[in-house]
Amino acid sequence: MSNKKKTIGIIGGGQLGQMMAISAQYMGHRVITLDPNPTCSSSKVSDEMIVADYDDVESLLKLAYACDVITYEFENVDAAALHQIESCVAIPQGIRLLEITQNRKFEKTFLTEEAKVHVAPWQLISSVSDLPHHVVKKQVLKTTTGGYDGHGQVVLKTDEDLIAAHQLVTATECVLEDFVPFEREISVIMSGNGEQFVAFPLAENTHRENILHRTIAPAIISDEIAEKARQMAFDIARELSLAGTLCVEMFLTAEGEIFVNELAPRPHNSGHYTIEACDFSQFDLHIKGVLGEKLPEPQLLKAAVMLNVLGQHIEPVKQLTDSHPDWHQHDYGKPEAKHNRKMGHLTILTDDFAETLKEIEQTKIW
Repeated sequence: MSNKKKTIGIIGGGQLGQMMAISAQYMGHRVITLDPNPTCSSSKVSDEMIVADYDDVESLLKLAYACDVITYEFENVDAAALHQIESCVAIPQGIRLLEITQNRKFEKTFLTEEAKVHVAPWQLISSVSDLPHHVVKKQVLKTTTGGYDGHGQVVLKTDEDLIAAHQLVTATECVLEDFVPFEREISVIMSGNGEQFVAFPLAENTHRENILHRTIAPAIISDEIAEKARQMAFDIARELSLAGTLCVEMFLTAEGEIFVNELAPRPHNSGHYTIEACDFSQFDLHIKGVLGEKLPEPQLLKAAVMLNVLGQHIEPVKQLTDSHPDWHQHDYGKPEAKHNRKMGHLTILTDDFAETLKEIEQTKIW
């Protein structure tokens, strides 16, 4: 595509859509956001808002006819509705990527049979009779669709956990995965333009209550392991003809084995550090990628720690402005702060991870 200024339609107006829109605006493009919430995070940085549900085909058609390309900021967009507008507008990320990542059965089948990367042993659970009668090893039962941040999951440790598992399977189809005794959770943020693919430095992630708490970049792992993880991510990106940004979440064991956990078909929480720490952010390369532009190889300018700011952290984090003026605060502008809801994030550039983590601990916020 040429570098002519474009109109970009973004489906979803949360913080990811907001940061996509900011990158697009800096590049001189117009942004139209579709979201059911008129005061969503993106509303403040969009040229135009279409207030509608994600499966509202009439509104999606309105968006399609007004834009050069359409992108989406999260995977709960209605794939069937997108199929009804794909003849009217370019959707470079593709609907197939959305369909793969919306369903854990499709995702695991794609990863093992097409991308040929390792995932934890798993089986499809379509009915209660497919569940084990007794728990003999630690496993995780997950709904095939709709789960996020730990929702729609049951960890099987003892036979008592089978009660909740039965309830979950009665309600919906599930997959049962063997638990991976991982040493670290790592992620690779990839960007592509359909033909060319680039990777950001590997990140190391820590979760609390199934919500991402902290990301360290670059991950504290060997060059050999980092290269192995990068190559797995490149295999996935090539198989998808990736356009835009994709996150590949992985488990790393003490023995150096890497298992792909899941894919996120858009910029990801663990890539927020790239805004300050890299010469191009994951959002910059997402916009360039969906527009089909040639991509630069992103460079890490400085190591970084990223912390999520949840509803309960907002007020104490504001107090850090004077004591830590060099800490980068991001506020997503959400109207209501709720416990464990992502309201913003904090990025700290550092020369010494140990010292920075000690400073974070001293705040007593997290």
